[in-house]
Amino acid sequence: MGLILIFIIVAGAISLTGLRIAQEFERGVLFRLGRYMRLRGPGIYWIIPLGIERIVTIDIRTRTVSAEQQETITRDSVTVKLNAVLWYRVVDAAKSVIAVKDANAAVYQLALTGLRNIIGQHDLDEVLQERDKINGLLQQSIAGSTTAWGLEVERFEMKDVELPEAMQQVMAMQAEAIREKRARIIKAEAELEASQKLSLAALQMAENPAALELRRFQMIAEVGAENNSTTVLMIPSDFVTLAKSLNEYLHDRHLKT
Repeated sequence: MGLILIFIIVAGAISLTGLRIAQEFERGVLFRLGRYMRLRGPGIYWIIPLGIERIVTIDIRTRTVSAEQQETITRDSVTVKLNAVLWYRVVDAAKSVIAVKDANAAVYQLALTGLRNIIGQHDLDEVLQERDKINGLLQQSIAGSTTAWGLEVERFEMKDVELPEAMQQVMAMQAEAIREKRARIIKAEAELEASQKLSLAALQMAENPAALELRRFQMIAEVGAENNSTTVLMIPSDFVTLAKSLNEYLHDRHLKT
């Protein structure tokens, strides 16, 4: 009777060693005598102890991996340094254990390789200005390979692009030249519009001489407001016309004599 009791106690203790608990975000990949059986979890489950069954627990939450800075060359032969961020998760826990030895290391190295390849296929302007397009190509470049490993790449994006100092200076000069060009174009357009308005105003004043006199009075008021010590002499426009005619008459008489 005592031996039976001891056997029951030992068997119960051994059985308790086979109890496992998987969190909601975990899955257990069950192997029996080296062969894959099925997935277990989440929650509590039991495996055959004494090494007959073995469990590998896999975290299925999304993982964020920051790729180390990579120095690569664009298609137009510009050396740049890039930082990228990768988001991926396990969608098939069994494949992530059976198909690849270290899924995390594999997808990380694949991301670095894809980053170099995609950047090498584009010019520097495309890398800087079309980041959404480049990010989409980065994700596509590795998504197909990770499917066989039971992984899904959710996002793969460039975080920072570092240019050589000489290239930064050249781009700054280029940007300054573009801004100066725009400023000159705007100024020229403003002068063109002003000349058109002045021409229209001159035509209207020519049709109505009184408008010219009013404009002269306005100019006198403006000068008086700014320069109070300035003396202004008013000369009628008819007097100027008469003086000009008289000057021409005297000039003709002088030529005849």
